[in-house]
Amino acid sequence: MTLMKTTRIYHPLISTALLAAGLIGVLIPSASAEVRLPRLLSDNMVLQRDLPIPIWGWAGPNENVTVRLGKSSVSTTAAANGQWSVKLPKLTAGGPYQLTVAGVNSLTLSNILIGEVWICSGQSNAGKPIGIHPGQQPCLNYEKEIAAADYPQIRLMEVSPDNPRTPGDDIAGAQWLVCTPQNIVVKRGENHGYSACAYFFGRELHKELKVPIGLISASAGGCPCEPFTPPSGERWLGMIHPLTSYGIRGVIWYQGESNLGSSHEYCMTYSEKMKTLITGWRQAWGNHDLPFLYVQVALSKYNDDVEMAPYLWEAQTATLALPNTGMVVTHDISSYPDCHATNKQEVGRRLALWALAKTYGKSDMVYSGPIYKSMEVTGGQGSTQIRIQFDYTGCGLASRDGKSLDHFTIAGEDKKFVEAKAEIDGKSVLVWSDAVPKPVAVRFGWRQDADPNLMNQEGLPASCFRSDNWK
Repeated sequence: MTLMKTTRIYHPLISTALLAAGLIGVLIPSASAEVRLPRLLSDNMVLQRDLPIPIWGWAGPNENVTVRLGKSSVSTTAAANGQWSVKLPKLTAGGPYQLTVAGVNSLTLSNILIGEVWICSGQSNAGKPIGIHPGQQPCLNYEKEIAAADYPQIRLMEVSPDNPRTPGDDIAGAQWLVCTPQNIVVKRGENHGYSACAYFFGRELHKELKVPIGLISASAGGCPCEPFTPPSGERWLGMIHPLTSYGIRGVIWYQGESNLGSSHEYCMTYSEKMKTLITGWRQAWGNHDLPFLYVQVALSKYNDDVEMAPYLWEAQTATLALPNTGMVVTHDISSYPDCHATNKQEVGRRLALWALAKTYGKSDMVYSGPIYKSMEVTGGQGSTQIRIQFDYTGCGLASRDGKSLDHFTIAGEDKKFVEAKAEIDGKSVLVWSDAVPKPVAVRFGWRQDADPNLMNQEGLPASCFRSDNWK
């Protein structure tokens, strides 16, 4: 894309703030100005298929602007502050196309595809690149993965977190790049290459759907979820809000480590915080059913309280109560004690399973590991047992390593948990201990270093849980 020189850049939000602060006088936009587009709209971009296509930008006040894409053409008049927007008719997957925007000048964007667009956001795990990055191990087989990253119909965009605290209508330094071995390692923002999680997720979608895939990475290391929450979160204002005019299919989210806090009660508030974040993003895009898929934080030595992380896992699981959300469990592919798992290939694949099944209607797929449903106390083997029922058992339950099930504990009314024996019984699990003749509660994987072996036969691990609500 070739940008023409602009006679005046007029930003109403910034100008109003400066005027109110008495730092400038009245700023009057020029009578005519060359048409400009946000950096998000550039050569090589992917536009969301099967939805009206929003295009927007700036021009002189009351200036006529015409936008053409393929056989469609839409005209509008810029507002008094120079802002304008149009919506082009929806298109099916395909391309390449050219987009032209004409006012007092003309801009042409080339090599545009129509396909599926997803945002990948969160903290450092969301931004972790495939290759070498300071303080982290590279992804598995990273050299081969980089060499094989040659997918002309996958396009990559990374939003820079360098200046995330300024509200505005544009993002800094971003451009769409065709997915090649060279482009996937380009250093952009704070990362040494493109998001591995986003890439492996998009690669799975591309292989299954056979359509172009656009991936927008917008992450910030060491960041809790609150700054990403609209309407006033700093990361929201600088990194996400400028994206909300762009058509997308959904969001993948990889964050939580920075919300562990210093108490179990604080960790348990994460679910409500995430529900507020997800609802806010959906409102901003005007889509109250926007798919929102997220990754449960990995095993790690977060602090000396080994039960701190399980309360966050519990809060993340509880977020599934919000419609059209999905959660990936990762304890079986963790890189303990490092929270940055190197097997991002599997993280991306598991996210794609949720998307393919729930967003794209591939109903024959098993897309989640077992999640606790209910328990009942029952007799058996000379002692009282607890029978646990699960959702998402697939074709049945299994032990990942072929050994006896592990990391189950049970307690009686004294609330003292002890290690328990467990075995698969159909699509349920029986748990017992001779030391607890009258069990009333069960926990599974309730430690930050627990790597339990329960999974479904499709190889997806069970999420940790507790049946009690004891403090």
